[in-house]
Amino acid sequence: MSNEAGIIRNICISLTKGTAKSEVPEARLIADWGIEHDAHAGKWHRQISLLPQDKIAGFNARGAGVIPGDFGENLIVEGIDFTAISPGVRLVSGDCVLEITQIGKKCHSHCAIFKKMGECIMPRNGIFAKVIKGGIIRKGDRVTVMEKKEHTGYTAAVITMSDKGAAGQREDESGRFLRERLTAEKYDVIEYLLLPDDEEMLKRELIRLADERQVNLIITTGGTGFSQRDITPEATLAVATRNAPGIAEAIRAESLRITRRAMLSRAASVIRNETLIVNLPGSRKAVEECLDVCLAELGHGLGILLGRDGECGRE
Repeated sequence: MSNEAGIIRNICISLTKGTAKSEVPEARLIADWGIEHDAHAGKWHRQISLLPQDKIAGFNARGAGVIPGDFGENLIVEGIDFTAISPGVRLVSGDCVLEITQIGKKCHSHCAIFKKMGECIMPRNGIFAKVIKGGIIRKGDRVTVMEKKEHTGYTAAVITMSDKGAAGQREDESGRFLRERLTAEKYDVIEYLLLPDDEEMLKRELIRLADERQVNLIITTGGTGFSQRDITPEATLAVATRNAPGIAEAIRAESLRITRRAMLSRAASVIRNETLIVNLPGSRKAVEECLDVCLAELGHGLGILLGRDGECGRE
């Protein structure tokens, strides 16, 4: 994939969200913001949206009749195989650098294009990115695909479940330690959330991180005990597409060597599509002990899940 190149065919912006974008000959990209004057710019992970030219052409061949900007896309790019693109890959055009953050986006309301065609190409083919380095881009500029930056073997997200933490009444030592430990192990921690013990909220965030951001590994801390407010395992199991109980079982087994109270942990470990989700306890000390048990093996599990490594059988 490295050094694969394409061309920017169209640049589109809009001043208001929810409207089709209008074509412009050039645009200024601002680091960690997006396109200057575009409604979707901001400090979030979907600062720039891209679509492949061939997908739009195929859609129009079926009678869609769309023009640049109709899908709300910022850039239409020709010549790059976006099916081989994954979050973390970088695109370079002149002085500008984009980093892919998301592939596809769920349509929450059916636009006129969907009503006419019965589908939309954005959920499958939409590419989203953040601006790493700004500058000017113009129609016809060359775009080069670069490999993922060195430290992003896998992406990760950390979620701390704590009523007091979310209310600002307690420092989140567990979440901070998790982020530091994962970063030290070469994971790219792309999101950190501090949530109250709310099951529906946690389910929404797990689904968003797995389905929209395509995070490889989500680790939660807190909410795994017997309290009525401890809902983390229930939310985790509710969003699972497959169970992966061995991780939680191994953690409990090793933790019992330290404290008999480990038998009271209800933590779960599951898979949602191509995302591994692991529950850990709430205390910083317990998080460290649990990571010592499982972290070294999680990379191989992710490799199997994502098709990067061979099977787990011992030779």
